[in-house]
Amino acid sequence: MKTALVTGGSRGIGKAICDKLSQDTDYHILINYRSNKEEALNTLSLVESNGNSGEIIQFDVANQEDVHKKLDAWQKSKPKNIIEVLINNAGITKDGLFMWMPKDDWDQVLNVSLGGFFNVTNYLMQTMLRNKYGRIINMVSVSGMKGTPGQTNYSAAKGAIISATKALAQEVAKRKITVNAVAPGFIKSDMTSDLDEKELKKMIPMQRFGEVDEVADLVNFLASKKASYITGEIININGGIYS
Repeated sequence: MKTALVTGGSRGIGKAICDKLSQDTDYHILINYRSNKEEALNTLSLVESNGNSGEIIQFDVANQEDVHKKLDAWQKSKPKNIIEVLINNAGITKDGLFMWMPKDDWDQVLNVSLGGFFNVTNYLMQTMLRNKYGRIINMVSVSGMKGTPGQTNYSAAKGAIISATKALAQEVAKRKITVNAVAPGFIKSDMTSDLDEKELKKMIPMQRFGEVDEVADLVNFLASKKASYITGEIININGGIYS
């Protein structure tokens, strides 16, 4: 059974991506979560309400041993399932001015976003190369494109994934594996719930925050066969805030 794995799939943009993929594709949806099982099950209910199949899988993307152990066990229990689509969505923020940033805040943000990209993608890469097909979509950010004050750690992590996307795309293109990144701006989600939307939207040419469904539509397209000649691209979705 062809499968799509969405890391950090229990809430926000990840949840919307699971919903959209389950509506528009026949992929079995593998919903990764780290700690919030209840939210992951809510996402699974949404997937199933769309008439599609799915399941949840718990692992910490920042922990390579955990990633390998859980995905090994999953693959052993589902020998006919092949992960064709990987959405590297898991990420955290620990905002603060760099001069006062604790080393732990730096390490955690890079370990989840950048380390998570390595741990999960590296695990799945050989299978995709053998099967000569794959879609890898990395969720980055406007912070990784232009840098955001107070987010030096997050900007560094996402900026690194942007460069990794471009490099990896060239390595695996001959095997019909595409590697792209999606860079959202201000999107209404758990991650932006504490921001001053009224003030910030003045910076955005479209004068509003984006919706998670708008991001999910773009990811859904990049995961499809329609996007077969697009690789190594970083696509901004931010209402014109950075263009």
